[in-house]
Amino acid sequence: MDERNYINICKALSDSNRMRIFKMLKGKEMCANEILEHLKCSQPTLSYHMKLLCGSGLVNADKQGLWMHYSINDKTLREFTDYFKYMQEAEK
Repeated sequence: MDERNYINICKALSDSNRMRIFKMLKGKEMCANEILEHLKCSQPTLSYHMKLLCGSGLVNADKQGLWMHYSINDKTLREFTDYFKYMQEAEK
């Protein structure tokens, strides 16, 4: 993963609603309707947030019938956290 990817992840997480969505997805898959139940936003707004989260590679989207299901991309999350561990070690 290159630096541009890390920047996109940071941008994706820089909004409080997107951070809430990320926390909701940690450890479980959720469909868009489930996420909407916990947020005070419209469906188009949720779609915008999910587009940014999925575009960063941090969240996976899987269409199952009529519904979109979302989950954390564990590989991308691990690479993202490893990057910061590497940066911290490089400073020592």
